[in-house]
Amino acid sequence: MVSLVDEGLGNSAYLVDLGDGRALAVDASLDLRALRAAAGRRGLRVVYGADTHLHADFLSGALRLAAEDGATVLASRAGNREFPHSGIVDGDEVDLGGLTLRALATPGHTHEHLAFEVVDGSRVLGVFTGGSLLVGSAARTDLVSPERTEELARAQYRSLQRLARLDDEVAVWPTHGAGSFCSAPPGTERTSTIGTERATNTLLRAENEDAFVAQLLASLGSFPPSFLRLGEINRRGPAPVSGDTLHALSVGEVARLAAEGAQLVDVRPVPDFAAGHVPGSLSIPLRPVFATWLGWLAEVDRPIVIVRKLDQDPAEIVWQARKVGYDQIDNQIVGELDGGLASWTEAAMPTGSIPLVPAESLQEAREGSAVLDIRQDSEFAAGHVPGAVHVELGDLAVSTTAVPSRPTVVMCGHGERAMSAASLLARAGHREVAVLEGGPADWAATTGQRLETGA
Repeated sequence: MVSLVDEGLGNSAYLVDLGDGRALAVDASLDLRALRAAAGRRGLRVVYGADTHLHADFLSGALRLAAEDGATVLASRAGNREFPHSGIVDGDEVDLGGLTLRALATPGHTHEHLAFEVVDGSRVLGVFTGGSLLVGSAARTDLVSPERTEELARAQYRSLQRLARLDDEVAVWPTHGAGSFCSAPPGTERTSTIGTERATNTLLRAENEDAFVAQLLASLGSFPPSFLRLGEINRRGPAPVSGDTLHALSVGEVARLAAEGAQLVDVRPVPDFAAGHVPGSLSIPLRPVFATWLGWLAEVDRPIVIVRKLDQDPAEIVWQARKVGYDQIDNQIVGELDGGLASWTEAAMPTGSIPLVPAESLQEAREGSAVLDIRQDSEFAAGHVPGAVHVELGDLAVSTTAVPSRPTVVMCGHGERAMSAASLLARAGHREVAVLEGGPADWAATTGQRLETGA
């Protein structure tokens, strides 16, 4: 079996060699490049595409595997998917040819969630737990609807207790892991065993159902708004995709689109955006977590124009955007600024800039300025610069009114999210905005001062 880790989304897909040139794919995303490369290296053809649940954090590749490879889609009957698939219920078994895939109803993360046991004869080798039992954790239960969060948390308790009754040596192969906003709370390891989880997973060791529910719900943080729409796209079936290039748009076309309401997403590195950018652009540097922050910050009802460096791969931008739904719904990515920012400046179009502040200069820069920390609540509580104002980056995408209208130095852990926040503030009319190079740890190391903890 091959584990295919998407570091940006914090998820794992799995490719299982069935021993005769055929393979099973579990929880593959719409971006099948890594899966196809792994299958190709091993001479495998994917004949089954199994989904443990209706994914909220990425678009499933199962339907694409069916359309392009002839694979059979295996998924929960309770999911009411609107495309051809083999609807599976609790206890159903699928003969894989030597191995058997057996379904276990494990609602909680979603109402229709299934885990899949891999059985060799009478022995359970492992279980694909999807978004039920995770390494040291369990997946969140607040993505279906706020009204069902506690109900699903109680279902999650029963599902985890069911999985915990499997033998100690049974491997645990979860989908969500380190970096996934579906994890509650996120862990660091990607796979485990039932015995290890029974001994170390604090949620499995909760005194009773009420204690489990209280612990799980207390660990829930914020999540991208894209999570609230991707599950339904997966239920209907993601639309077919083709091509992985960006349509070239002239300076005039980009200016017209921006005037008509399009949003410019600048994917260049932080120093490039800081030095110069199209006014009103949203900075989301291209990196493994690009898809997550695009889904969190880009407005869903406005077309997108990309600004990139010429050495940044357009295919990577397209596929990261696709897997979080950005060419599936009305906010199509209409193209890119042809020639990048150089063509914009050569046309004598206006540009903006946002200064970068070295960690050693923060003390001087903060005189008369607010320090805005835009990390997640848990990160801020773990350690922050004394006196910093805290607003999560995701909240800034909704409204910037919580930020004082005075000079502001924005900070995160390394600078990328801070520049995204600064670009949102600049777009909203804040004129004196700067970004700290590095994060709280750099400030503490430079100044020798201690970070504050707690909210």
